Amino acid sequence: MLSKIDEILAWEKSSDHERDTQFVELGRYLCEVRAGQYWRLDNLRSFDEYLERKFPESRRKAYYLMAIHEHLPKIPKPDLKLVGWSKATELVKVARRDRDQFDCATWLHKATELPKEEFKREVEKHLTGQETEPWEIIYFKVYKTQLPVIEQALETAGLMLGNDKSRGYCLEMICADFLAGASLEGNEVKSLSAACPHGSGLATGHQGPDAETNS
Repeated sequence: MLSKIDEILAWEKSSDHERDTQFVELGRYLCEVRAGQYWRLDNLRSFDEYLERKFPESRRKAYYLMAIHEHLPKIPKPDLKLVGWSKATELVKVARRDRDQFDCATWLHKATELPKEEFKREVEKHLTGQETEPWEIIYFKVYKTQLPVIEQALETAGLMLGNDKSRGYCLEMICADFLAGASLEGNEVKSLSAACPHGSGLATGHQGPDAETNS
């Protein structure tokens, strides 16, 4: 049992394809190791310690795989392999919520046909009863000297708008306020550009210390 897990983890390091085709077996083996306390064979004190060794980057993934095995027993294993472990994790959320009312055939069809992000939105809509707006992560480079001003602006906006607002929403309101008060004509554009110590502030050609920021 323990050697089977080691074999699958070794495959995972060498091939993403192997990881996606072996996650069903890996979740089952992990559940059996926990239930049978086979981790004691490695002279470990707990199952968590076993996971720390086998999943040093994140134990969360191990628990996801175990949840797939425990909560999706009605879905044939070949079908689960086809949708992949990240979509299977979303299916677990629906199965936990719906329990005996879980319509596995319908949700499996959605998982198979829909792109990953669209499927996640479908699951979120089912769980919350609300439509979720499409989103994306935007990456851009800022200088370390700019971070205090940016963080202070986001913190101030958060206090004004309410702590329940996301940083992305706060940034949107800061930009909206700027657009409402700024005139992008004539000399004002030149004076604004001259006032910025790094030119436009969004240039990415600088090779010095910087920080990756996302909203």
